[in-house]
Amino acid sequence: MANYGVAEAKNKFTHLLDRVEEGERVVITRHGKPVAELRPVQSLGWEERKARMLEISARAAQHPPIGITAVDLINLDRDGAE
Repeated sequence: MANYGVAEAKNKFTHLLDRVEEGERVVITRHGKPVAELRPVQSLGWEERKARMLEISARAAQHPPIGITAVDLINLDRDGAE
């Protein structure tokens, strides 16, 4: 796994993407500390996608509805809460 500082990663972004396409992971650091990782996109199979969607649905079901539509919520945010 290669490490690059932010400025160097910015200047070599296309090169880094080439490395990632070849399967390598690249860590971007700021002041020597890891802040991001570039890695190849993993193609998910049907079963894994289905399992992830079921997990998301189960987590969402644990929270009660808030009793307001998304449109009303956005309008409240735009108009300011009363």
